[in-house]
Amino acid sequence: MEKATRREWIGLAVIALPCLLYSMDLTVLNLAVPHLTADLKPSAAQLLWIVDIYGFLVAGSLITMGTLGDRIGRRKLLLWGAVLFGAASIIAAFSTSAEMLIAARALLGVAGATLAPSTLSLIRNMFHDPAERTFAIGVWGTSYSLGGAIGPLLGGALLEYFWWGSVFLLAVPVMALLLVVGPILLPEYKDPEAGRLDFASALLSLVAVLAAIFGLKWIAEDGFSWQPASIIIAGLAVGAIFIDRQRKLADPLIDLSLFRSRAFSTALAVNMLGCFVAFGSFLFTAQYFQLMLGLSPLQAGLWSLPSAAAVVAGSMLAPLIVRRIRPAYVIAGGLSFVAAGFFIMSRVGGADSLAILVAGTFIMALGFGPIFILTTDIIVSAVPPERAGSAGALSETGAEFGGVLGIAVLGSIGIAIYRGVMADAVPDGVPVNAADAARDTLAGALAVAAELPERLGAGLAEVARDAFHQGFVLVTIIAALLTVALAVVVLRVLRNAGAGDAVREGAVN
Repeated sequence: MEKATRREWIGLAVIALPCLLYSMDLTVLNLAVPHLTADLKPSAAQLLWIVDIYGFLVAGSLITMGTLGDRIGRRKLLLWGAVLFGAASIIAAFSTSAEMLIAARALLGVAGATLAPSTLSLIRNMFHDPAERTFAIGVWGTSYSLGGAIGPLLGGALLEYFWWGSVFLLAVPVMALLLVVGPILLPEYKDPEAGRLDFASALLSLVAVLAAIFGLKWIAEDGFSWQPASIIIAGLAVGAIFIDRQRKLADPLIDLSLFRSRAFSTALAVNMLGCFVAFGSFLFTAQYFQLMLGLSPLQAGLWSLPSAAAVVAGSMLAPLIVRRIRPAYVIAGGLSFVAAGFFIMSRVGGADSLAILVAGTFIMALGFGPIFILTTDIIVSAVPPERAGSAGALSETGAEFGGVLGIAVLGSIGIAIYRGVMADAVPDGVPVNAADAARDTLAGALAVAAELPERLGAGLAEVARDAFHQGFVLVTIIAALLTVALAVVVLRVLRNAGAGDAVREGAVN
């Protein structure tokens, strides 16, 4: 098996740069929201679009971009994406209106969608040795974790001394460096028999993914209603049309034969469901740190650093462990760590709550690292190299869906428990409007409690925190049980899949 040279390993460092930046861009905006709101004065709807449009267009464009890279070349797509990302970052930094910033964030989303599938498919072609490829994917995944961890720290430092737009300029020198060294260090790969890009399929995939994710996010924020449900149903209908079209095309956007591989399909499902429990639980963990334990945003961020370090450690240890143990057992072991972390978190309460929460999130994060790295490795290794872009795009799209679905489903369960408990728990004497706000969310209840007489406010805050605690415990137990069930499935289906090799049951040829 051909070993990677120094050029490939240096090229891997180059590939890691845009991945790190991609996840940083998802986090730094949240810090800048108060500052840009004061400057641009967006409406409530405009502010939501400023925050959400990036993720929407990343998710909606991934499939098209992954297939486009297979056709025109992975390096070419990455470099053009870098140009667009850098230009859009400058536009965002110097935006003079909410509309201008929304447009810039939309361009960033389209550019961001080029990064994950093109970098992952380049790794598939640069590293032919299975063990080296697994390690390279570990570095690739770690770069995302590092970006998410250092994004808030760098963003906070910039906002301390500069205007809100400075957080977007972090991307410019990184993308400039990529444009200089990328053509030198990164080889070009494309599928010589890929055929033409079907624009109708690209449009159908965009509409289907955007509609489904938009509807799920609406449910996560405002609860279930027929309006978001109808949007999701419409998205699924468009998705069915898209799939039917792929069966008939000579050069489909997605080769449906990929799903004949049990290893590919199961790894894709595990990756998506891992994101389901991860993002669904993170929603509540962040609130628990601040609203239940009274930590400031900075303090909450600092206490979340151990879990960020655990993800990095798990991601880097996974390639070493699978040299001796089959991936199925390592993934199942990671899922066991995740389940144990959730069970520990379900015991939160009392004087040791902070220690329990930090320990639980640390153990959970340590398990997530191997899961995401090894499932990604199986996904890209279970397809021929010329289809790596499509496989990487499917992996990232599944992860996006899993995250949004987890927030919607687990978030809805937690909110339902909170509202059910609060329906009859609001103390007598709380004004009607204030009681309605308190029954809606914990944040609303604490805001109301701060404005009431001390004794009445303390009573309202206590019952609200108890209601949130009950919802949090139920969500963590559900997540733990789902993770255990997932570990059993992995052991049954993936037990014969080797690390980084193209073990394909019902394989794609």
